[in-house]
Amino acid sequence: MQVYRIFRMKEATRQQFRWAPHTSGATPVKPKDFEPAGEVQSPTVYSAWSALQASDRALEVGDLLESADGELRIYKYVGFEVANWVLPEVKSGLETAPVAAGGSPAAEQSIGTV
Repeated sequence: MQVYRIFRMKEATRQQFRWAPHTSGATPVKPKDFEPAGEVQSPTVYSAWSALQASDRALEVGDLLESADGELRIYKYVGFEVANWVLPEVKSGLETAPVAAGGSPAAEQSIGTV
C-alpha cells in the first residue's frame, strides 16, 4: 500500500487556480502556496481521493498528493495530473559583488617600489 502526503493549496492561490485555463503537461507548483495536511494510505491516487471524499478531509481542486518516491499529482477538475515543485533560485549574493582586480592599490604600489 502506497503512502501519499497531502498538501492543501492556500485559499488565495486556490481562487486564482480555479479560474485559470486548463493547461496540458506538468503543472508547476510553488511550495509557498501549499500547506502539509497529513498522509493517506492507498494503492492509487484515485483510491486515496475516494477514501478522502468519504471523510471530513475531502480533497479540493488544487490540492496535491505526493507519493513516497516523490511523484507529485495535482487534483484538477479533470482528475489527477502530474505536477512539479518549482523551487526558488538560490542566490549566493556574489552576483552583485564587484569583480576583484587583484588586490588593494596600496599593495600594488609597495610591490612596484622594491
